[in-house]
Amino acid sequence: MASQFSISDLAKEFDLTTRAIRFYEDMGLLEPERSGPGGRNRVYSSRDRTRLKLTLRAKRLGLSLVEAKELIDMYDTPRDTGPQLKKFMVVLAEHRQQLESQLADLHATLEEVKTHEKEARNLLARSEKIAVKKVSA
Repeated sequence: MASQFSISDLAKEFDLTTRAIRFYEDMGLLEPERSGPGGRNRVYSSRDRTRLKLTLRAKRLGLSLVEAKELIDMYDTPRDTGPQLKKFMVVLAEHRQQLESQLADLHATLEEVKTHEKEARNLLARSEKIAVKKVSA
């Protein structure tokens, strides 16, 4: 595996736009070296690639970029993983609770929709019976 990557390498590998990668850089999640005239070319290290991979994983879990950065930064000093894992567990528990709450809200809304559908179906059936009676009378 290469130890240096261009912005287009990472964009292609992770199916991202170069703009998204620059945004992650602006957020402090990635720290590429600069090369070429005036430092115009970004050169990403294996560390940056790993940080990008972890950032995308954190996003899939529903973490904010700030939370992702806090957790990823903790892994830059891997002497004692206990505090990192404890923080990660707290963040995951908070997000699980939030998702469970959203799921409960969705279930309640779905039940309300079902109730309105049933009421509308009954009203429609009644109005059709009345229309048939008027036509046959």
